[in-house]
Amino acid sequence: MPRTATTLGFSVPPALKKEVETMARDAGMTKSELFRDMLRTYKQARAEQQFFAVQESVARYAHTAGAYTEDDIEKMVFEDR
Repeated sequence: MPRTATTLGFSVPPALKKEVETMARDAGMTKSELFRDMLRTYKQARAEQQFFAVQESVARYAHTAGAYTEDDIEKMVFEDR
């Protein structure tokens, strides 16, 4: 059966290495599990930031077009269909 994981190597300062080891131990995880969890959390936070940026942009456009409520936006969407 082929390997389902690969090793990723990178360097960190000794203090950060110790902090990661402590965090993993305190969470009852391996360093790999901790890293995967941190990466998932980071990706989710980035997706939320992108969503809110798009939402803000659309809100500015909607206000410029005279839409101030969700009902206004729904009317605009269905008018163009």
